[in-house]
Amino acid sequence: MIHRLLQESIASRMFKGKAILIFGPRQCGKSTLVQQVLEGQSFLYLNGDEASTRSALTDTSMPMLRTIIGKYSILFIDEAQRIPNIGLTLKIITDQIKEVQVIATGSSAFELANRVTESLTGRKYEYMLYPLSFAEMVKHDNFLKEKSLIEHRLIYGYYPEIVTHQGEEKLLLKLLAGSYLYKDLLILEQINKPVVLEKLLKALALQIGSEVNFNELATVIGVNRLTVEKYIDLLEKAYVVFTLPALSKNVRNEIKKGKKIFFFDCGIRNAIINNFKPIGERTDVGALWENFIIAERMKFLKYQGIDAKQYFWRTTQQQEIDLIEEHEGDELFAFEFKWNPKAKAKFSTTFTENYPNAKTYTISPANIENFLLKGLDANQQLS
Repeated sequence: MIHRLLQESIASRMFKGKAILIFGPRQCGKSTLVQQVLEGQSFLYLNGDEASTRSALTDTSMPMLRTIIGKYSILFIDEAQRIPNIGLTLKIITDQIKEVQVIATGSSAFELANRVTESLTGRKYEYMLYPLSFAEMVKHDNFLKEKSLIEHRLIYGYYPEIVTHQGEEKLLLKLLAGSYLYKDLLILEQINKPVVLEKLLKALALQIGSEVNFNELATVIGVNRLTVEKYIDLLEKAYVVFTLPALSKNVRNEIKKGKKIFFFDCGIRNAIINNFKPIGERTDVGALWENFIIAERMKFLKYQGIDAKQYFWRTTQQQEIDLIEEHEGDELFAFEFKWNPKAKAKFSTTFTENYPNAKTYTISPANIENFLLKGLDANQQLS
């Protein structure tokens, strides 16, 4: 079983008087993670996908909850986003049945988070679980093996089922892309045009690494701009894609409102466009590498508890830097991503002169360990 980096942190917060909430996309391993944390302990498991569970935990009372929980001191509620008023139910347990530790998982932040945030203010620990990460796979196997699999990861991604079923990746990814992408979204009344959603996803998949123009997307798909914006917002909240905004602080000709959109998982992206060609036969390897490395860096920062804001940088003259990180104390780090380790990155003098304290790095498969495992090596800084 693959060890998840969040396991020890979650275990350390058991029985601290707060609910434990674990968010993340479907099939990223939330249930397995909780089972690892609870290994050897007795607990009550309830699944929000089951009608009986939804009925029992909706608009319930403290006496009824005590009856349901019975002798158990740990309650694990899976797919909690399916349960109406789940926030109130978790509040009752946390406030009035203090001897019980409740753990809830949810695959739709826009449902679960909205329902629990107000009810559980000050009463919860929140975690975000992503598909498997480079660091987790290095720990599971070893660094050299995982590094040798980077091309494979760029094509098939890091979903647990994909990683553990070698030879079945294409079939499983197609099934996963369909069910996982749409199940939560289509339950909502807000998504009433699944064909539009599919077209939008394909359009986004074909332009990873490029700045997104909402008006152009709307024209291509045949809907208005507001619909595009709403669907992208929901795709973000369902952990299908994430947005990288433009950095704009000092330079007059910096793009101020631009956005790039990336996928949380390269395998899902490739399944959407049905392209599983090997790296040597692809024309999009640069964009794939950029998507992969930014998503992995995001996992690294989150799991390490590093507070950093991420941006891209571009001017109206098309000067560009792939990733900018703003850490505490206004410390800036600028990154260019090159698939070819021999390729040299040029950092615009417009950027370096206006942000003289920013540290600049080129990241390729040759030095990925410094970016995703142990932080940045000062020797990487470019002159």
